[in-house]
Amino acid sequence: MVLNNLNYPLDFKFKITTLASDFNITDKNGNAVAYVRQKMFKLKEDVIIFNDESKSKELFRIQANKWIDFNASYSLNDLIDKKNYGRLARKGMRSIWKSTYNILDSNDQPKFTVTEDNAWTKFFDGMVSEIPIIGMFTGYFLNPAYTVRGIDGKEYFKLKKMPSFFGRRFQLDRMIDIDDEDESLVILSLLMMVLLERGRG
Repeated sequence: MVLNNLNYPLDFKFKITTLASDFNITDKNGNAVAYVRQKMFKLKEDVIIFNDESKSKELFRIQANKWIDFNASYSLNDLIDKKNYGRLARKGMRSIWKSTYNILDSNDQPKFTVTEDNAWTKFFDGMVSEIPIIGMFTGYFLNPAYTVRGIDGKEYFKLKKMPSFFGRRFQLDRMIDIDDEDESLVILSLLMMVLLERGRG
């Protein structure tokens, strides 16, 4: 199946009532798009995307295909149509300072890159968040943003961390039209990236 005909922007909202890294995805009208759950206590990342919070149907699965390290990549699989969309790969040491990811298709060909717009935002967020009391409010004024670019250099998507306590909300907007299958590839990649980036601070 493909994730298309979506009403942007999409909101990613993490639940703070569960130990797992769960989040809802809704469209601009508040309609459910998907529900994302990261399995706990796994040495390798394992993420299931359900149809909604009821978790009645599994749609996609994202799994690390290496042990967790700076060069891990994540396979993006469609559980309904039994197909692989491609994978998300973090660009090693470069991602320590400024988050950079490659999105590759099912033939392992580069299709898109995701880059953090301003590395200083995360740097200061990490510093200030350690300060008692003041650190509680960093989610309101230190919010990183990411841009998805195609190999043609065009900007296709913008992902922003929104002002909120505990870094609970992200918003995804599409800048220009994109092929349906590529749209699914990018969205699945960003779901995994949000989990990784939120874990880094």
